[in-house]
Amino acid sequence: MKALVVYESMFGNTAEVARAVADGLVGTFDVTLADVHDMPPAAEADLLVVGAPTHAFGLSRPGTRTDAAKQGEVRAGAAAVGIREYLECSPQLPGLPVAAFDTKVKMRFLPGSAARTALRQLHGLGCRRVLPAESFRVDGTTGPLLAGELDRARQWAKSVATEYRR
Repeated sequence: MKALVVYESMFGNTAEVARAVADGLVGTFDVTLADVHDMPPAAEADLLVVGAPTHAFGLSRPGTRTDAAKQGEVRAGAAAVGIREYLECSPQLPGLPVAAFDTKVKMRFLPGSAARTALRQLHGLGCRRVLPAESFRVDGTTGPLLAGELDRARQWAKSVATEYRR
């Protein structure tokens, strides 16, 4: 079985979580980890997992990525395209099992979630949600990830794999 983990990451935190998620899926899936700017096709995957940082209460947009780039050094090509555009370009994916995660600033009662927004878009493409959206916390806009979040990401991915098999 093939899993595709596609991520968008400005400062590298979401990329780290995506790698941990991919690690957690290994053993159940043959995993491909891809940066969203590569625009990998999802049609041949048995499971699609998407991850993105939460910007302005949801998925990033060109303007929010530009604003984020003003707050610190960003990864090469990070501001060009995000998960929102990736999903907008996607063909219908009827019945494809999916999961989504995001990274969010550690703040009490911070509303919004890039992962929940992504799951709504994926539902519109005909996909089937495996688990609810999951958020992983960063300390400030540029990070780093809070202690234990990478282990939690691996565990979440194992839960995704378990639910997929049901």
